[in-house]
Amino acid sequence: MSRAIKHLLIGGLIIMTIGIPAAATANENDLTLTIVNPKNLYDPTPNGYSTAVIVPRQGRLAYISGQGGQDSTGALSPDFAVQVKQAYANLHTALDALGARPDQVAKLTVFVVDHDMAKLQVLTENVKAMFGAALPAQTLIPVPKLAIDPMLFEVEAVVVLD
Repeated sequence: MSRAIKHLLIGGLIIMTIGIPAAATANENDLTLTIVNPKNLYDPTPNGYSTAVIVPRQGRLAYISGQGGQDSTGALSPDFAVQVKQAYANLHTALDALGARPDQVAKLTVFVVDHDMAKLQVLTENVKAMFGAALPAQTLIPVPKLAIDPMLFEVEAVVVLD
């Protein structure tokens, strides 16, 4: 039973309370993300993501806009792997600015120009390097181009703040 309604009769006044059991995944003061990979679905962890992530009830969310592979001068390497590595370094810098850690990232959306399996391997290696076992939910969207022509990769994130 997910909700129980209780009626109390106190001095002729009926007081109704709704009892909601404590969350099975986290208490209300815990801001830890809960990763869910159902056993009856394909295991996504070898590919660097989780099926779902539960954000705690008390968590504040921050949205990090798309981080590309530009270095601090705005230069972009023509190499996909270099751009991906730099984009994740940029994402980490944005997390630092928020006072957040990679294990607080609930969701990533990545955009890959001219996606193929070799690019997926590069992406997977970088995601695993940054997130370890705390793999966020993730969606990869193949695109024909991004904001500027030399840009080959972009990552945006949803983060739970303490």
